[in-house]
Amino acid sequence: MTRNEGTIDRAIRIIVGGLLIIGAATGTIGIWGYIGILPLLTGAIGTCPGYSLLGINTCPMKNRV
Repeated sequence: MTRNEGTIDRAIRIIVGGLLIIGAATGTIGIWGYIGILPLLTGAIGTCPGYSLLGINTCPMKNRV
């Protein structure tokens, strides 16, 4: 898969995903906080399927491997 997320986008996804999971694990925000797995994973691999469907690309590199 080609990368379609830039560095800042990836960092935000990882931070938000981690915070949601921590909030769910501690019982602060409830079970729905485990939805943070999605942004955490997409930030870690650098590819967002939603971005691909919508034609969005925040990755500044020319060769996105």
